[in-house]
Amino acid sequence: MTRPALVPELGITDLDASLRFWRDICGFAVLFHRPEDGFACIERDGARIMLDRLGSTRDWLAAPAERPLGRGMNLEIAVASLAPLLDALAAAAWPFFLPVEEKSYRVGATAVRVRQFIVQDPDGYLVRFSERLPA
Repeated sequence: MTRPALVPELGITDLDASLRFWRDICGFAVLFHRPEDGFACIERDGARIMLDRLGSTRDWLAAPAERPLGRGMNLEIAVASLAPLLDALAAAAWPFFLPVEEKSYRVGATAVRVRQFIVQDPDGYLVRFSERLPA
């Protein structure tokens, strides 16, 4: 298992609720799990995230944890296709923060086109899934 250079650790309030969202709806696999500590490390297509229940071990917080958590940040997760995620979100009746859109971003002298949407996890973290489109 290759360790990514960056692995965000999200302070969460309910590990079971977070796993229902991240694993059951968004298709992440649990790499390892310490339920007694309120912790899980999850991964999907090379995107890795750690979930750590607030108040269960050590909390590294710069300010009080107030909902929605993760203010000022969104996690972009590149996927090959949005279709399976859209089906799973519809089956779970999960609301969108930003509905599906196609967007072009300038990258140097060229442009990258993506199809993307944003949802919030159970604690309010913004999660942006994006599928790259042909130029």
